Amino acid sequence: MGRFSRTIALAKVSWQVLRKDRELLVLPVLSFVTSIAALTLLWIPTVAAVDTSGLGDESEGVNPALLVAGVASVLLLSLIGVFFKGALVAGAHERLSGGDPTVRSALGKASTRAGGLLPWALLTGTVGLVLSILKDRAGRIGRFAVNLIGMGWDTASYLVIPAIVVDNHRAVSGLKVSASLLKRTWGENLAARVGFGLLGVVALLPAILVVAALGTIGLVVAVPWAALVIVVLTALGAVFQTALYLYATTGSIPEGFEHAGLREAFTSR
Repeated sequence: MGRFSRTIALAKVSWQVLRKDRELLVLPVLSFVTSIAALTLLWIPTVAAVDTSGLGDESEGVNPALLVAGVASVLLLSLIGVFFKGALVAGAHERLSGGDPTVRSALGKASTRAGGLLPWALLTGTVGLVLSILKDRAGRIGRFAVNLIGMGWDTASYLVIPAIVVDNHRAVSGLKVSASLLKRTWGENLAARVGFGLLGVVALLPAILVVAALGTIGLVVAVPWAALVIVVLTALGAVFQTALYLYATTGSIPEGFEHAGLREAFTSR
């Protein structure tokens, strides 16, 4: 089975698992709503308190208050995103362990792992912010190097959240575990992640075609469809990561993944 074909098979099995607990799709929606609410509470008073009349004048520089709010926004979004991703992983783990998860049980498990999830969110958010700043200031070769560093970070940290949620690791120990599990299998892992990305592109094509055919009117259909695709792919990714982590740490293939090529995804080179 080829790498991309294996990714398709894994995505299908992940969906079969998710279908048993469709209420977990609420978690990405809650993540989005919480993010919007947090940004609103942060930026409305910030903008009200700052003189924005000179924002278009480059000689004025960046207002420190806006800079602080920008950094705070990145970290807030990271905190919210990681927490709800942890809840998704918690729900997937409960299902793959034979349980029957609910939104409440998933959020409850994520809350008990806040001591690992929140520091990890701050760490990965800071790394992402630093890489973004370096990329903006670098030349063409520098941006290429920063992109490689970012890709390496994403690959090494791919299983941090499952490590924290499933085995109660802290942020740093979770990163060490994630990196050690993927050190020998980075090629297969990267191929799987690219495969899920391609699935997203394919799923979004109908929305793109509708907008191309109908223009602005098509957004009425395209935006909800795109939102649904993002929600489903986020949940599928959490199920997939959880299954990979369980197999990598226990050697046992989670129920439902026996014929989906999961063993090949962790075949040593």
